[in-house]
Amino acid sequence: MAFDYDLFVIGGGSGGVRSARLAASEGAKVALAEEYRMGGTCVIRGCVPKKLMVYASGYPTQIEDARSYGWDAQIGDFSWQTFRGKLHAELDRLEGIYKNILSSNGVEAFDARAEVVDAHTVKLSSGQTFTAKHILVAVGGRPFKPDMPGAEHAITSNEIFLLDELPKSILIVGGGFIACEFACILNGLGVDVTQFYRGEQILRGFDGEACDHIAGEMRENGVNLHVGTNIASMTKVDGGLEVEGTNGDTATYEHVMFATGRVPVTDGLGLENAGVELGRKGQVIVDEYSQTAVPSIYAVGDVTDRINLTPVAIREGVAFVETVFKGNPTPVDHELVASAVFTQPEFGTVGMTEEEAQNYGPVEIYATSFKPMQSSFAGRADKVMMKLIVAKDTRKVLGCHIVADHAGEMIQLAGIAVKMGATKEDFDRTCAVHPVMAEELVTMKSPVRET
Repeated sequence: MAFDYDLFVIGGGSGGVRSARLAASEGAKVALAEEYRMGGTCVIRGCVPKKLMVYASGYPTQIEDARSYGWDAQIGDFSWQTFRGKLHAELDRLEGIYKNILSSNGVEAFDARAEVVDAHTVKLSSGQTFTAKHILVAVGGRPFKPDMPGAEHAITSNEIFLLDELPKSILIVGGGFIACEFACILNGLGVDVTQFYRGEQILRGFDGEACDHIAGEMRENGVNLHVGTNIASMTKVDGGLEVEGTNGDTATYEHVMFATGRVPVTDGLGLENAGVELGRKGQVIVDEYSQTAVPSIYAVGDVTDRINLTPVAIREGVAFVETVFKGNPTPVDHELVASAVFTQPEFGTVGMTEEEAQNYGPVEIYATSFKPMQSSFAGRADKVMMKLIVAKDTRKVLGCHIVADHAGEMIQLAGIAVKMGATKEDFDRTCAVHPVMAEELVTMKSPVRET
């Protein structure tokens, strides 16, 4: 059978674009359909705009520190309009780069929604229908809004970048990394931030000691964080939304933002009719090669709900092309993926948490918390934390957790060592770089506890 394309990619995010470009570079005839904006969640409404907001929110503290170091430094009011205009211009620039990547590699792009008709056919919202030898689903995820009265008046992380005005007050509901990052960002920009999380502690699934440290620092920095608390009722009133919490408090917030998780965007995609198996959350079920129950249909990125990180989606896309178009079956490696949470302070992590390590066997915990030189001199009370989880039998470093400014930069390099199977003695043999915060990773000599 002759197909219109060798590969049809549904979704123009990081995973989809990388897959399309690499497949085309191998000589495949490739098309890609994106219904919103090229670049996906990361570029348009996730990592990139969020990190730029992180930078913007950090300047007041930097100016305070500058004064402590002798500079006659002052800071005026923050202009959301100025920042938002530059932000949108930057996103437009990046979207243009993504479009150029596709066109320069010979990928035919369609600004349309695509649905799967069968194992080899897709139909676009424009009415066009195409056949393809292989179909790759890379549509990503979307924010989840709980089903409750008044939820239609709340915003999500998608809308936070589009606000005409920066709110004076906001309630953020959720305890994951998106909720915590935006609580810190908006607090840094001068917004009165309250955060509700129904669980016992924020950042569930991360190392508990690190989470406790971050929660304490967030509160110290001005975030009104309530754990074990959810919305009991929410009503639209003049000036915003009146919210009663399950803790008994009632307050009015200019905005309420739900950051209560994300779900795969598979509704109405036609996958089940084509024979593709979906999970309970709507995620596409795939094997280690990102192949679905239909041999010609693959899926990568957040739509599979494996590890929902941009670099992972890109790695999955690369492995897909190696497997399907280069004849080199390549399973995706999801082990020991380092990640960063851009709270203030920042959190970098790779490998096992202390809680997970308890199921591994006997381990040693090396940890330290201290005031870093820069902030100590400036008179700030904030502390950083460094932590290593070490197996007693093999001496391998099973996990590394850093809570500090620039923790994301540090964990990228520590992640290489952990991925290579470095032992505690390998860390100890490494001469410290002085004076930097990260030297503590190679100078912790005695465990603080064993489990």
